[in-house]
Amino acid sequence: MSSVLADLTPLRGSAPYRRLWFGTTVSMLGQQMTALAVAVQVYSMTGSNFSVGLVGLFSLAPLIAFGLIGGAIADSMDRRKLGLFASTGLAAMSLVLALQAVLGLDQVWLLYGVVAAQSAFFAVNSPTRAAMIPRLIPPEQLPAANALSMMSMTLGMTLGPLLGGLVMGLWNVETVYVVDALAFGAALYAMWRLPDMPPERGPGKAGEQGESGEQEEQEEQAETGPPKRASVADGLRFLRSRPNVRMTFLADIAAMVFGMPRALFPAIAVAWYGGGTNTVGILTAAIAVGAFAGAVFSGPLGSVRYQGRAVIVSIVVWGLAIAAFGMSNWLWLGVFFLAVAGAADTVSGVFRNTILQVATPDDMRGRLSGVFIVVVAGGPRLGDFESGSVAALTTERISVISGGLACVAVVVALALRWPGFWRYDAKNPQP
Repeated sequence: MSSVLADLTPLRGSAPYRRLWFGTTVSMLGQQMTALAVAVQVYSMTGSNFSVGLVGLFSLAPLIAFGLIGGAIADSMDRRKLGLFASTGLAAMSLVLALQAVLGLDQVWLLYGVVAAQSAFFAVNSPTRAAMIPRLIPPEQLPAANALSMMSMTLGMTLGPLLGGLVMGLWNVETVYVVDALAFGAALYAMWRLPDMPPERGPGKAGEQGESGEQEEQEEQAETGPPKRASVADGLRFLRSRPNVRMTFLADIAAMVFGMPRALFPAIAVAWYGGGTNTVGILTAAIAVGAFAGAVFSGPLGSVRYQGRAVIVSIVVWGLAIAAFGMSNWLWLGVFFLAVAGAADTVSGVFRNTILQVATPDDMRGRLSGVFIVVVAGGPRLGDFESGSVAALTTERISVISGGLACVAVVVALALRWPGFWRYDAKNPQP
């Protein structure tokens, strides 16, 4: 049974990684609680669904802009110090939200501004953390670590809103913001206990600090040296010249743009299943539950050698599951196919992250992790546009089925165009 369940070796073997994972999980729960609280507060002020929708716009723009900039900063300075700065900024923004709620300011523009600042800090914090992980554990443990990261993310996305609603029901919106600010204490503690971590110049040395979990920072100045200013353009040039790393992004874009029917769930809930908002919630949760299950039962992923083909196969499964969802007339069957898609997305995410971390030198990991943030943030939004546009021209069912099949066709075409990705070998990683 232990070989099927998630591999906890990274948590047992590296105290710094264990603290980082726990801090990230707790802070993710707090952030999702706050996201719900902000939406509730904006609606209570304005009574406008459009105003609530603007929260997403104000968070998306800084996420994309600072995702690239934050990755470059993470390749230019000590990542521990940068992580402390970004985590402190996120905690401070939660305190600002709590203060404005306590004072009853009722200024929607203030909420938009704080949400934008939160998104900017998150866009710096996320690639910084991602670039740290290969320095904390051995390379062979990265698939397990990435599965644990997926578990942390899906846990936050599913439990965070539930906890936020519970706290608001028992107390008030101010309490949610205070809980979020306190939750960042775990992230700050984890960053504080890390060794100094300037970017390495030259090949990465994943795992050198992970065996004991408490080793001192690397002393070889010839390898780390004083941090140099990193260029976003250099990161994009590196990506253009490394087909296997580039494929991790292109494959995810294919899945999210063509195979993500999330924007159609409100219409599908009514037209296909005769439901309402509860049905929309069930459809949305099905993908997250499937993703969480994929992470829980991710034990065998650590033994996969040809990780590129695992990415291709999992995205093909995602596309076929979405197409099958489009053909389903029973809610339970549709939920099942969405859960299968979510599990496939976890497998894809685990190996895309692993390839990115292993095949990218340490002094490029921040920038490439920043690009990853942009793709993850922007892909589903483009998917909303694609699925909505096709549904407007045809029907919801045609949009979902054609999107799933288009996802399969595009990712197969990408694999044929760059066949080296199919042969990518974890024992001999080539970028």
